[in-house]
Amino acid sequence: MSNNIEGKVVVITGASSGLGEAAARLLSAQGATVALGARRVNRIKSLADELTAGGGKALAIPTDVTHFEQVKRLVDVAVQTYGRIDVMINNAGVMPHSPLERLKIDDWNRMIDVNLRGVLYGIAAALPYMKAQLSGHIINVSSVAGHKVRPGSAVYAATKTAVRVISEGLRQEVKPYNIRTTVISPGAVASELADSITEPDIAQSVRDLYEIAVPADTFAQMVLFAMSQPETVDVNEILFRPTRQDL
Repeated sequence: MSNNIEGKVVVITGASSGLGEAAARLLSAQGATVALGARRVNRIKSLADELTAGGGKALAIPTDVTHFEQVKRLVDVAVQTYGRIDVMINNAGVMPHSPLERLKIDDWNRMIDVNLRGVLYGIAAALPYMKAQLSGHIINVSSVAGHKVRPGSAVYAATKTAVRVISEGLRQEVKPYNIRTTVISPGAVASELADSITEPDIAQSVRDLYEIAVPADTFAQMVLFAMSQPETVDVNEILFRPTRQDL
């Protein structure tokens, strides 16, 4: 029986570490072809080489998701190389938490640019190809913070809530084109997100929370579940946490 993964062309942003890297590894192991986008070129090149050496198909394309032309190039090169795009995983994100009163405006702008505009740019790059194919699957990464706000996370939570809203609007709009949509909202999952926090006291509190984090492969398994369903089944939203996480 087909796993509905083998042979699919999957484009992943934020693929240099954490959730994106884990998804790339698992999907490649299941027979998918992966196009890896991230700013850290050495990391995605090393990952692509490793997957290729193991018998998979992978390519690495330098991508800063805050620039639409770079996201478009990522998708365009994937289509030019492999003939199509079956899945777009908009995973790149940053999480520089801070209380609003500290006025970390540069951090606010960075979250808006990466977490929100980056997702929109991924949709804009992939959607024309998927409409022409009359098939495809767009997976957007939100967060538990897109469902529940805590002190210090207001702007981050706003961007992740927006990802959920955009995903629901997209779900309704793409029905005529046979395109599936999924938004995945992880809780504490091992990644480098805490490294993007610029306030030392906030960074420490988040690291304390992440002591209960589940491995990044947990996220990859959620992606696999959504993708592996029959094409007639559209898994629209997945929210998961470590069992011990109360937030």
